[in-house]
Amino acid sequence: MSALPPAIHLATRYLRQHPLQTALLVGTLSLLLSLPLVLRLLLHETEHRLHQRALSTPLVLGARASALDLVLSALHFRLPPPPHITLADAREASRTGLATVIPLHIGHHAQNAPIVGTELDYFSFRHLSLAQGTTFLRLGDCVLGASLAQSRNLRPGDSLISSPTQAFDLAGAYPLKMRITGILAPSGTPDDDAAFVDLKTAWLIDGLAHGHDDLTRAPSDQILTHTDTNVVGNASVRLYNEVTPSNFASFHFHGDPKTYPLTAALVFPNDPKSDALLSGRYQEKKTAATLQLIAPETWITSLMSTLFRLESLILILLIATGTAGLLIITLVFALSFRLRRREFQTLEDLGIAPSSLLTVKLFEILLVLLLAIALTALTLPAAHLAAPHLVRSMLH
Repeated sequence: MSALPPAIHLATRYLRQHPLQTALLVGTLSLLLSLPLVLRLLLHETEHRLHQRALSTPLVLGARASALDLVLSALHFRLPPPPHITLADAREASRTGLATVIPLHIGHHAQNAPIVGTELDYFSFRHLSLAQGTTFLRLGDCVLGASLAQSRNLRPGDSLISSPTQAFDLAGAYPLKMRITGILAPSGTPDDDAAFVDLKTAWLIDGLAHGHDDLTRAPSDQILTHTDTNVVGNASVRLYNEVTPSNFASFHFHGDPKTYPLTAALVFPNDPKSDALLSGRYQEKKTAATLQLIAPETWITSLMSTLFRLESLILILLIATGTAGLLIITLVFALSFRLRRREFQTLEDLGIAPSSLLTVKLFEILLVLLLAIALTALTLPAAHLAAPHLVRSMLH
């Protein structure tokens, strides 16, 4: 005979005899309990990551367009990027002497991993250190974030190939086989999922530079025009998709470097006074028509305010959905008890009091609820561990 009280024993036996029904009820209740908690967890993780990144970046310089798109691209490497500025715009901000300016070129990727063109100062200002290898040393080199390297099992000496933005885009987004020179230590930031190159390598992928066979030694059928000062090849001339010591000298850029594109520039003022002076410069009518200098924290705060208002609306919808779910579960129990009326009648005939049968029904409901709470308690730690990865993937 079971050591449990008769009511609990009967309730437990019934739930064990009907595992599918019990699992469905427990799973449904657990889902109703988990959704609001997981939503709140994701929102707070998003807020933490966005604010942490924004606080470490005083100002962002970019084209006059959506300020929020500019912030998310410059800080989280979200693709596609906003309209570009030029290298001259970033250099002009740097020449004021009021701040350190770090240019960013974002827009290319390698199988969904963003390729970020920047300068070596970026690593020091972001407090990024190398776990393996060295920083990029020449054209065509790249440094990988810790998560990207781990997920693809890459190490210094391996290669990473950029992806074309369009399947038949031959003029731009040149697929480039890049040499990996270093792996960054984990930082818990979007930098962990990115590949970093210098600006010239990013422009090489843009198609603003290329390397090819020596035209002075090329066969005549590969030459369009040949003068004393210039040789022009046709489409049959082989273009290099990798920079090596043997072909490095053949790579050359076209056009004026001042006009080369940048996505944004991170601006680190020297002091609060410099911050105010810079902000005033970019509010002048002539400059403000094409450029904007914004504080990421302001826009992230505005974004989170909107998200929390949406959270309130979603919670109302979840409460309504949860109420409907509870009503359906109540109906399931009611129908179950009605179908078992003959079973309960038999128990009464055996001498069990109606009050004891009522206790059996209440214990069945209570046990299902306790199992649902236990399942929710088990899933929340998993949700807590998964939240950073989910938020990171959503921000990209």
